[in-house]
Amino acid sequence: MAVLTGAGVSAESGLPTFRDALTGLWAKHRPEDLATPEAFERNPALVWDWYRMRREAALRAEPNPAHLALARLEDLVPRLTIITQNVDGLHRRAGSRTVVELHGDITRVRCSRESTPADTWVEPPAGGEPPKCDGCGAYLRPDVVWFGETLPEKALHRAWAAVYHCDFFLAVGTSNLVEPAATLPWLAAAQGAMVAVVNTTMDGQRSGIGIHHLTGAAGEVLPGLLESAWPGSGGVGRG
Repeated sequence: MAVLTGAGVSAESGLPTFRDALTGLWAKHRPEDLATPEAFERNPALVWDWYRMRREAALRAEPNPAHLALARLEDLVPRLTIITQNVDGLHRRAGSRTVVELHGDITRVRCSRESTPADTWVEPPAGGEPPKCDGCGAYLRPDVVWFGETLPEKALHRAWAAVYHCDFFLAVGTSNLVEPAATLPWLAAAQGAMVAVVNTTMDGQRSGIGIHHLTGAAGEVLPGLLESAWPGSGGVGRG
């Protein structure tokens, strides 16, 4: 089984999408001001502050019933891979073990030059210079994929493998419009897998043989599906 999750799942934990977070003091900024390699090179302090705000919000958030249901599901099926477009780390915190993070994880940082992860760093004051890599002295940066950057090759290969080998594909809380993740459900269907799409709206979603649509909030639909298939499971995760 393969599961693709998008921003709709995290929204139920109170986390705004990238563009929804461009409010208040950040309303005057464009994505190009905050989420590109060029923006970080031009104004590293501004970009660091933006991602610190979002990282702190992600760490305050708690996994919701959708995350917990998927974590529980991993114990009930022979093999499950979660492919997520989200960067908040909530699937892992809910207890899911096999998670492919296509866009990285905002709670981690890495060297902007060597890409080596940093386990610890000293948080600068607001507007201050970002912390630096202990190894080479370059700035640390969020461990996420910025506009203009390619997805991590290893993560993408793991996602394709999960799609090609699944019997059932579940797409949750995603518009299925942003490539390359948008292709995954329909590729699974073309390989003969059954596909179920769970979203609050079906605008823009495809239809076809073996593709099923369930309209509703992921935190309500997924525990219900789990309880229907495995009575007594209750959609309760390990986290």
